[in-house]
Amino acid sequence: MKRATLFGGAAALALWGGAAFAADIPAYEAAPAVAAPVPSFTWSGPYLGLQAGYGWFDADNRVNGFKPGSSPDGFTVGAYAGYNHQLDNSPLVLGVEADINYTDGDARRGTRGFTGAPDTRIGNDVGFTGAVRARVGYAFDRFLVYGAGGLAFADHEVKARATAPGGASGSDDTVAVGWTIGGGVEAALSDNVTARVEYRYSDFGTDSFSVAGSRVRSDLTENRVMLGVGYKFSSGW
Repeated sequence: MKRATLFGGAAALALWGGAAFAADIPAYEAAPAVAAPVPSFTWSGPYLGLQAGYGWFDADNRVNGFKPGSSPDGFTVGAYAGYNHQLDNSPLVLGVEADINYTDGDARRGTRGFTGAPDTRIGNDVGFTGAVRARVGYAFDRFLVYGAGGLAFADHEVKARATAPGGASGSDDTVAVGWTIGGGVEAALSDNVTARVEYRYSDFGTDSFSVAGSRVRSDLTENRVMLGVGYKFSSGW
């Protein structure tokens, strides 16, 4: 009987101690579930687009001591394609882009009656232009400010037009190759659609033309403003 009493007391003491120890343990609530972070927009990936704008060309022609310059300004339409890579956890965006455009720049304003071709006007015509450029940009989430520069080319034609009997006519053309530099601002309207405005200056160099029996040297430059709408593929494309 005494042994049973002692055993019962020990059991009661153990139960009381366990309950007291449990009461001393602070209660912890389950941590709330944390939603997975939504990936931020990235400019990485290939893209293509259409663009249109206006170009102000300046052609400085030199023939037989005269300088019959012209300004074959005109509207420009074209297409572009490229690839951007935005550095990990960085606003820096690096890329490369190529474009091809058609312009209606055509001008025949110039000096008439130069030596060797009396009663003749010299002018310039620019057809297709294009460029291959490297791009460096700084992203503000869905806005990108960028600069670009590289190789530029243009279908440049020099024309002579007779303005009176005895005048000479003719033309000669070449693919002028030079350089271009510029910059712009681009915005992502959605995850795939972008829009941009861009300015660029191009120097297509100096070329020699044989026109109406005379040798014409011509320097061609351009200032251009373009608007573009593009489609950006996913970075894993």
